[in-house]
Amino acid sequence: MAVTAEKRVVVARAGPDRSVAFIWLGLVLIVIGQFMALLYAPEEVTMGNAQRIFYVHVPAAWIGFLAFAVVFGASLGYLFTRRRAFDLAAHASTEVGVVFTTLAILSGSVWGRYAWGTWWTWDPRLTTTFMLWLIYVVSLMVRAYGGTGSQAARFAAVLGVIGFLDIPLIHLSVVWWRSLHPLPVVIRPEGFGSGLHPAMLQALLVNVAAFTVFYVALFSVRRRQMAAADALAELKHDESRRPAARWTAGAQEVS
Repeated sequence: MAVTAEKRVVVARAGPDRSVAFIWLGLVLIVIGQFMALLYAPEEVTMGNAQRIFYVHVPAAWIGFLAFAVVFGASLGYLFTRRRAFDLAAHASTEVGVVFTTLAILSGSVWGRYAWGTWWTWDPRLTTTFMLWLIYVVSLMVRAYGGTGSQAARFAAVLGVIGFLDIPLIHLSVVWWRSLHPLPVVIRPEGFGSGLHPAMLQALLVNVAAFTVFYVALFSVRRRQMAAADALAELKHDESRRPAARWTAGAQEVS
């Protein structure tokens, strides 16, 4: 068992260069994307330059949805198989998803202050997004304070499945109910990106790609760190049992 744990530590610590490469690629794409957002994309007619926060707000929201889609899939995998690898993936993606969803909420609040004259309103889109954020924060709290056993992992997995069901509600909230939030401009019945100037769409897609690469990098790093922590905990457990085993063997020889 100890040899297996040692191998797990080596595997968990191996290959950090790939994650570093993804981080650098994401940073380069973010610089390019923000350059396009500030200087390449035209100024929006109604809100002017304040609209340019769109190129941070929308990619951050997209990554929040992507991260929680991963949580949904990994949580289902864990509930059906009880494999620790699925739980680690769900945990890591939850952490990263909460970060990006927080960024989406904060950037949207700044944008709303200019567009609506208020930092926050219980608009259907904002309310459902806050519900999503709250569900996953509670999931992290369950993991932090619910112990290290499988029960906390099961509760977190159930929350991961329930939380994902809120994402279609978020997308459709501006269609189903009266909302201050603008209607979708990218995914529309008239065609993909039909609500945007071509240069705006190009700038948005570069930023979405940048945030996606950054998500993959952060997810990989956190998952590897969690796997290493698991392996180290197993090694410590094995080491703590060895002296007791040697003492028992010695006592049997004396007797």
